[in-house]
Amino acid sequence: MVTVSGRHRMRSRLPGAGAAAAVTALVLVVAGSWFGYQQLAGPSCSGQIRLSVAAAPEIQPALKAAADKWAADGAEVGGTCVAVNVTAAEPVEVAAAVASKHGATLAGVGQASGTAVTPDVWVPDSSTWLLRLKSGGATAFGPASGASIARSPVVVALPEPVAARIGWPDKKLTWTDLLRQVTSSKPLRAGIVEPTRDAAGLSGLLSLAAAAGGTGSSPAQAQAAMIGALRQLATNRSSLRQDLLARFPRSSDPTAIASGLGAAALSEEDVISYNSTKPPVPLAALYLDPAPMPLDYPFAVLPGIESVKASAAKALFEVLRTPAFRDRLAAQALRGPDGKWGAGFEAPRGAPSPAAGGDAVPPTGQGGAAGLDPTVIQKVTSTWSAATQSGRMLSVIDVSGSMKQKVATANGATRLQVTVAAANEGLALLDDSWSIGLWTFSTNLNGPLDYREIVPIKPLSSNRNAVRQGLATIKPSSGNTGLYDTLLAAYKKVQEDWEPGKVNSVVLFTDGKNEDDNGISQKELLAQLKKLRDPEQPIQVIIIGIGKDVSRAELEPITAITGGQPFVTDDPAKIGEILLQAIALRPSAPR
Repeated sequence: MVTVSGRHRMRSRLPGAGAAAAVTALVLVVAGSWFGYQQLAGPSCSGQIRLSVAAAPEIQPALKAAADKWAADGAEVGGTCVAVNVTAAEPVEVAAAVASKHGATLAGVGQASGTAVTPDVWVPDSSTWLLRLKSGGATAFGPASGASIARSPVVVALPEPVAARIGWPDKKLTWTDLLRQVTSSKPLRAGIVEPTRDAAGLSGLLSLAAAAGGTGSSPAQAQAAMIGALRQLATNRSSLRQDLLARFPRSSDPTAIASGLGAAALSEEDVISYNSTKPPVPLAALYLDPAPMPLDYPFAVLPGIESVKASAAKALFEVLRTPAFRDRLAAQALRGPDGKWGAGFEAPRGAPSPAAGGDAVPPTGQGGAAGLDPTVIQKVTSTWSAATQSGRMLSVIDVSGSMKQKVATANGATRLQVTVAAANEGLALLDDSWSIGLWTFSTNLNGPLDYREIVPIKPLSSNRNAVRQGLATIKPSSGNTGLYDTLLAAYKKVQEDWEPGKVNSVVLFTDGKNEDDNGISQKELLAQLKKLRDPEQPIQVIIIGIGKDVSRAELEPITAITGGQPFVTDDPAKIGEILLQAIALRPSAPR
């Protein structure tokens, strides 16, 4: 059976090869544990239902102990013995495997390892994983999936001396207070675990984004506050929680405290676990108003499992609703699903008392993400990706005659005006490390050429005003849509000065099919792209289709060769959101 050493084993994030090794080990352990179960099952049942459960590492010991006790007592469903194997698995790794198996897309998660096997039941640390998978296209989860079996509030962790300077533990602080601290002239050194890969980081980011949205008197001011906060966080971000925790001061010397990490969104369990190691500078847990979405540990039956396994999963879930399981959770520094804790739980100083109504469970009992709009998560994670990563991009905008058409959902603005506005908003998110160029296209736009360079690809540190002014000059033409010739030329242009360490891409906006009778055919375009494509110097092609005249079937073969994805919307007013999604779905730059 799987064992986890130490009561407060810190969670870590498994990179690449490590993840594959961990999954391989998981499979081997599963094979051995079924045999061990034969010694435990009582004589009153026959046969065997094998139920595999993957759980977030911090809750796995409590789940395993409860499942083992159930087995020792003769676990069975309808007279058939049940063998349960509970393994520790990082939520991001399982999410990648589930997404791959069910054809879903998850921004910032990356590809599942080739050896990844999805379990029958998954207990990640947050319902946001399920929400993101569903909105990304995964099949609906099994009956009763998503009911919470544990909870850990998301807090802002600060070294105690730093927390004391801003009023802890007596002063009740808000996310707006934290936003001011992070974006002041002498900012608090805040960090974050990559929020697309970490549920506590995502919860903190959502709360900070909401606070930024409440600042200023205009959307532009709110966006500026948001971008400022994101970029401050990005200077101390990490893909590994252990790496982030290691940046907190390791000495009580004032210089070490001043130079160490000053704040990070973590779970209450993280803070308790960290402090249990008796560090030189303990962490304070700040429970900010409004309370962020907690880690809620949903019990998720994965799509497509056999009905007998689904019955076994339901029986196991009932085992996890007992007072005995609450006490097992307390030993792992976790609360019950209603926010109340079991015997032996050691709450951090300043933790709200559940008896006083603090940290109340959502009315539905379906965990911390109940009622959360998945588009909010998508927008925040997309904004994070755009504002904190670097890239090299050629933006290509359709100026054919059909772009003069007015958009009913955009106060009568034309398709081209809506597109230019989205490009300007996207430009504001990108920092000076980006390199951006701008083209327009139609047919015979530049003599016999269908495309025209407005601004060459250069770093925004010297090119931002030129791009902004270039967008302001764009006007519709009377031509048609010279899509294929333009795409090929844009791809070659980006390939000319391919830049290592960045994602090199073409982002093309269009509202129609290829209409250039004198240009190359789709077959010729695909053949040339296959010949040009260099796996060592990848170039992503992202095509944003606007309106009902765009053919996804025409676009998908193109992006299948180059990487990237076509995005098609009937409502041109949504292209700003789509542009953010497109940037967020780009893979990490090659190293």
